[in-house]
Amino acid sequence: MAHCLGAAEKTDSAERKLLYVATPGIRDYLEYGGHGVLVFDIGAGHKFVKRIPSAGLDEKGQPLNVKGICASAKTQRLYVTTTRTLMSFDLVSGKLLWEKPYEGGCDRMAISPDGKEIYLPSLEQGHWHVVDALTGDVLKKIVINSGAHNTIMGPDGKFAYLAGLKSPMLRVTDTITREVVREIGPFSDVIRPFTINGSQTLCYVNVNELLGFEIGDLKTGKMMHQIKIAGVEKGPTKRHGCPSHGIALTPDEKELWLTDAANSKLHIFDNTVMPPRQITSVSVRDQPGWITFSIDGRYAYPSTGDIIEVKTREIVARLSDEHGAAVQSEKMLEIDFAGEKPVRAGNQFGLGARSTGGDRVQN
Repeated sequence: MAHCLGAAEKTDSAERKLLYVATPGIRDYLEYGGHGVLVFDIGAGHKFVKRIPSAGLDEKGQPLNVKGICASAKTQRLYVTTTRTLMSFDLVSGKLLWEKPYEGGCDRMAISPDGKEIYLPSLEQGHWHVVDALTGDVLKKIVINSGAHNTIMGPDGKFAYLAGLKSPMLRVTDTITREVVREIGPFSDVIRPFTINGSQTLCYVNVNELLGFEIGDLKTGKMMHQIKIAGVEKGPTKRHGCPSHGIALTPDEKELWLTDAANSKLHIFDNTVMPPRQITSVSVRDQPGWITFSIDGRYAYPSTGDIIEVKTREIVARLSDEHGAAVQSEKMLEIDFAGEKPVRAGNQFGLGARSTGGDRVQN
């Protein structure tokens, strides 16, 4: 019995938590980490580990904007989109398995919990593709005409949530029929980044012109609340043209973190009350345009490359590449390994996970 316990402890201690960061993840700006997938060791102070060579080049050989990232530990695959293509990598070897272009381009996608399907938005066009995640083959084209952009897969894999840059409505798609079965909204303006809670009852939505966020009821389809940031003013933004472009729940759903570009801040809300209550802010090194969390909820990852310890609100590290250059990206997620095998994967969206016992949804 003692021998078995020792073996279990050895296995647990051998797990390695890694942060995968796709670049160029701030438009096509190579000054924020160059080109590739950068890997950092979370348990070693987010120290740079390696750079995985990537593809996604234009006709002149220049890297295209990275638009999204997702992964599945079950199939041992990592996926990265550019404005034109979807790439599939083997998580064990790091090798690029395939790269495929899609009609209308690509944007920020989501993968099913079993790792078998990807809901792939076109680049602000009228449709999403449902893609076989292993082969890249198109299984269905879903036409909504909403300016396809951000996509979330529910933790149970039953529904995909589709938001476009030309619509104030959030569409909910049944993943069995691959048909839209519900609409949420309208919100006060077109939808930008958004997230959902683990029980799939609420969505938290950024919209154009709002320094703050709105909350929708995923069951009734109604918009419930609009929350504006107190104590600061809107100002000019470098990118996105949206005051708050980034929103995430801590995995335990006790807090909501929101980006504020013009003021280079993250605003933190108590999410145990409804509507959520603003409690504090954290200043970051640049204008944030996205945010997600580590699987255990210990760290917040804004796109600025600042690593924030959630409990203390302190910046404990900053991402730097192998040359010491500051890394920034709006496309990152955690993948954990036991030895050489991936055992769990986080996501880029800051999804709540209370329906899974407080742990982040694992692909």
